[in-house]
Amino acid sequence: MNILYLIIFFILGLHMGSFFTVVGLRLPNHENFLNSRSYCDKCHHKLTLLDMVPLISFAFLKGRCRYCKGKIDSLSTYMEFFTGVLFALAAHVFGFSYELLIALGIVSMLSIISVSDLTYYVIPDEVLIFFSGYFIIIRTLQGGVLHATMFILSGAVMFIIMYGIMLLGNFLFKKETLGGGDIKMMFTFGLVVHPLIGLIVIFVGSLLALPVSLFLLWKRHEKLVPFGPFLLISLTCIYFTDIDVPTIINFIKLL
Repeated sequence: MNILYLIIFFILGLHMGSFFTVVGLRLPNHENFLNSRSYCDKCHHKLTLLDMVPLISFAFLKGRCRYCKGKIDSLSTYMEFFTGVLFALAAHVFGFSYELLIALGIVSMLSIISVSDLTYYVIPDEVLIFFSGYFIIIRTLQGGVLHATMFILSGAVMFIIMYGIMLLGNFLFKKETLGGGDIKMMFTFGLVVHPLIGLIVIFVGSLLALPVSLFLLWKRHEKLVPFGPFLLISLTCIYFTDIDVPTIINFIKLL
């Protein structure tokens, strides 16, 4: 893809990353994120457009609020850059296609849910419902109603698989091992990938979460670790590398 388009997608990702951070922070608290103005978390002063230019405002203000001089949470800045890079990468990998729309949806979910799950240990149902509808529409446009129906069935299978993993984990460890949001999110994953790929996503996500969980347990005695971001990072990596079912089957045969 032309470098100009990549720059455009990067800038779009910067702005969307800022918006996704607001959604992830406000939605679990049932705050309005569409009409209400952004404000400083410390002094609650309304922010102007000059205060909210992605990356640039944070650097220009040296990480401090223009009004109260309080330290600005860098979460939004990280999410802006992270989302911008992934938007540009998605455009580079998939070009102008239905797969690009799906990739952008995955990145958007990753940004919003990472913020909400890491901050509040919550995956909002509204986010899952919105993106489930979004992916179903894209799949319908891509291949028709039957094509979309197959992915809906895939989502149902992924939901059942994750629910079964939760029941097994609860039985083995005698406590709740997975949140309801993680289970419901797997339906959304099934609208994107085949159930066999979904199992790989769960496996890789678990591998990513394990060292972090052990570190937090050792360092902070923290037993509760948000699993959603790790699952979404795993899904993003696997989707972007275009690992498909034949590839998995051939790999298994080699073993």
